[in-house]
Amino acid sequence: MPGEILDRPNPPPGKSQLPDSILEYGVNLATASFLTPEDLQAVIKFRRAADYIAAAMIFLKDNVLLEREIRPEDIKPRLLGHWGTCPGLVLTYAHLNLLIKKENQKMIFVVGPGHGAPAILATLWIEGSLAKFFPRYSLDKTGLKSLIAGFSTPSGFPSHINAETPGSIHEGGELGYALAVAFGAVMDKPELIVPVIIGDGEAETGPTAAAWHAAKYIDPKESGAVLPIVHVNGFKISERTIYGCMDDKELTALFTGYGYQVRVVGNDLANLDQDMAASLHWALGVIWFIQKAAREGKPIFKPRWPVIILRTPKGMGAPAKYKGEFIEGSFHAHQVPIPDAKFDGEGLKALQKWLASYKPAELFTETGRPIDEVLSVVPRDKEKRLGQVKETHAGREPIDIPDWKELAVAKGSEESCMRLVGKYMDKVFLANPTSTRIFSPDELESNKLAAVFDHTGRNFQWDEYSFGEGGRVIEILSEHTCQGMLQGYTMTGRTALFPSYEAFIGIAQTMMVQYAKFVKMAKETNFRAPNASLNYLETSTWTRQEHNGFSHQNPSFIGAVLNLKADAARVYLPPDANCFLSTIAHCLNSRNYINLMVGSKQPTAVWLSPEEAEIHCRAGASVWRFCSTDEGLSPDVVLVGIGTEVTFEVLAAAALLRKLAPELRVRVVNVTDLMILGPFGSHPHALSDTDFENLLTKDKNIIVNYHGYPRDVAGLVFGRKGAERMHIEGYREEGSTTTPFDMMLRNHVSRYHVAGEAVRGAAIFNERVALRSMELGSELLGRIKRDQKYIFEYGADPAGTYDVPPFK
Repeated sequence: MPGEILDRPNPPPGKSQLPDSILEYGVNLATASFLTPEDLQAVIKFRRAADYIAAAMIFLKDNVLLEREIRPEDIKPRLLGHWGTCPGLVLTYAHLNLLIKKENQKMIFVVGPGHGAPAILATLWIEGSLAKFFPRYSLDKTGLKSLIAGFSTPSGFPSHINAETPGSIHEGGELGYALAVAFGAVMDKPELIVPVIIGDGEAETGPTAAAWHAAKYIDPKESGAVLPIVHVNGFKISERTIYGCMDDKELTALFTGYGYQVRVVGNDLANLDQDMAASLHWALGVIWFIQKAAREGKPIFKPRWPVIILRTPKGMGAPAKYKGEFIEGSFHAHQVPIPDAKFDGEGLKALQKWLASYKPAELFTETGRPIDEVLSVVPRDKEKRLGQVKETHAGREPIDIPDWKELAVAKGSEESCMRLVGKYMDKVFLANPTSTRIFSPDELESNKLAAVFDHTGRNFQWDEYSFGEGGRVIEILSEHTCQGMLQGYTMTGRTALFPSYEAFIGIAQTMMVQYAKFVKMAKETNFRAPNASLNYLETSTWTRQEHNGFSHQNPSFIGAVLNLKADAARVYLPPDANCFLSTIAHCLNSRNYINLMVGSKQPTAVWLSPEEAEIHCRAGASVWRFCSTDEGLSPDVVLVGIGTEVTFEVLAAAALLRKLAPELRVRVVNVTDLMILGPFGSHPHALSDTDFENLLTKDKNIIVNYHGYPRDVAGLVFGRKGAERMHIEGYREEGSTTTPFDMMLRNHVSRYHVAGEAVRGAAIFNERVALRSMELGSELLGRIKRDQKYIFEYGADPAGTYDVPPFK
């Protein structure tokens, strides 16, 4: 029965256009005549125009509006692009335009099949977004030729959606991440809805499979909503898809189990546009219903958010067959359906017939501008056009960075770096209650970060005790989902932290690399403002052997960050709690970097006062005079610690050498910013040659005790004068379920190993040390065997192992 139209939580200006049939949660819409005849014809013509442009982009370099028959010289010498997904993307984009226009709803469109760039670029051109940011793509024949001829060439857009694509917040080069990114984008954006299209090939990936549960972490009171659209066209590059082999009942059962309410579109292709329009309005109504209840203080427990299953033939609109092979509706449509069109007469005719079937003369004026009927689909409010929504390019929202020194601890005490980080993040949340979050794979308590919960909670909406309560912390045991949400949250202007066990943060490595590529390209555009950095926090490290033995020992994520472009990569290994506070405050306030912070969760010595820590972190490294011989003057050897626990071993070695070999002169150096070590010019933080020599001497041997794999440091200093004087020790891939000090011994980073290398390195310059080098070496080897025997017998480290060494 007709009744009052459902109001949205924050109604836009003007009357809602939602039909009377959306009266209750989950009521379906009739589709037969949902669109007016005028809207139906307009959206059909919009689709024809965009499909034509997308197909032309793959093939043509001239004659872009078919003003004559296609000739071989009109075709690009190298055909790149993916046609198969384009018609479905165009269909979705066209109907989202109508929805935005009628309902004045702000949306961001996240595209999982990023290889469908021709479709998105075509629609962006029609709506004027390309011309806004790139004037050469003007809405005329000249602009259209620039777009079509330049596509997949060095002078134009690449074949995948990337940061150059207006409206995009997701690198399209690797499948699996779009869904999690969409969920991150809507958090703390209550007015925003993010439709995300997931290809049925992408749906087979592990990251996508886990991300379906991300809806369970969306509080509709404080956040927007994601509208997933699963595009089932049946084929990957050369094989059937899993979803393509599932019928509607199976897919409905799957997504119902995930917690969604399902609507299938496309079983009646003759009524496709009516069905798609009605289904999107149905989904919007469901979203508004859920949000309205939450924002009126009556949240629905376990709300069933909408999901649309869109079934269309692969490469819809392409030739049905070519040279005896099925094209439309088969994997042959995935990339270039007629790959030999430039060199084969039959192919040339087939291409002419295909492109002409769109009747471009009916869709574009003589000047090359789309006709008014096509443009009528585009939202009138330019800021709501999918390519121009400011959240996709406006950069980081300013945040309040609390004074870390208020939490600093006294020099000479012991403190857990992570415990103080937890307290600091609590202050960050209090100062920025709607623009900061933590995304963590269920490890906050284990990592001693529990203080973040002093004034907030976990945002898990399917827990009966926490739903409807908000919360700054998202904990889900999927590094992929955490990474995707982190990216979406950051790309839409907010700031976040991703803490993880060191051994498993590498699960998200390729996602991080793809994001770094997006950031690199974003810096090279003129319309994207800088976003907050991605901030990673590695703890539960191999050096303290806190968990499940060898399986939980893997510092390789450091190397992945080191391999990024120098202007993005930042790796910090703060040696104590005060240095860690200084570092995290800096990282949260930075922009466009990949910040990796590595630290200990166990109480460790605090070597520096707050003032000293600030100076040390700003410099990136310094001579620690308090534990060096004569404050580091005229050393025989230089000992370098990089990382909390291995730095402790360096200081323990320095103290041991004072007793065993007082004639040996030691300079102790700590490096907290790993990037200073590279040759000058290789990184913005790299020390000049003079500063490098002042720190590490011009000619003395350098013993480096490093937290990660030795090749990290070896690669950094390659090409640096003095690199040949370095002896680098680090994690040797040796471990078991054993004690912390045994891990130092097994990986040759113990105080005894450091002292032994110091004796060998100093003997070259100090005759007194050389005279005793054999006896000193024998003494240190004996201590190694003694401690190993004790650990094997008693299952614990010898008493006093972690007493802070005295230097007075």
